[in-house]
Amino acid sequence: MLTIRKANRDDAFDAWDIRKTSVHAACAEHYPRAALSAWVDGSPGDKWVSVVERYFYVAVDRGSVVGTGMLTLASGQVDAIFVRPSHMGRGIGRKMLDSLQALAAEHGLDAMRLDATLNAVPFYRNCGWSGDSVSTYRTARGLELACVPMTKLVIVGG
Repeated sequence: MLTIRKANRDDAFDAWDIRKTSVHAACAEHYPRAALSAWVDGSPGDKWVSVVERYFYVAVDRGSVVGTGMLTLASGQVDAIFVRPSHMGRGIGRKMLDSLQALAAEHGLDAMRLDATLNAVPFYRNCGWSGDSVSTYRTARGLELACVPMTKLVIVGG
């Protein structure tokens, strides 16, 4: 049974691995391989562990972390919606988004926003997000990637 819970320090390495493997599996047809490697390869540092502990949520299936999501309540920014490639297509990303929306509603947010990778735009649209214009996402490592800024109104229960 899939559950979603607040992440802790011990989830940082799983979150890093899920991010890395998900990006390489899902984004390969939309971005150059070198850009993907520059974005997600390497090892997590203390800053990553701190961000995971502070902002991340994890999807757990049968005791294993299989997905991640992040919501910054101060801004309504959603990030790090990643699912282990072995678990893609099972509704885990949608369940994570629904959970983050419920959290946003609990905290009185009117809207959420995110920067979708080009491959993920159809997924987010199917989940009720809107946005069409291609923009530039700047990673923490200074890499620039094409993205689509998207928004969704926070509807209690929806």
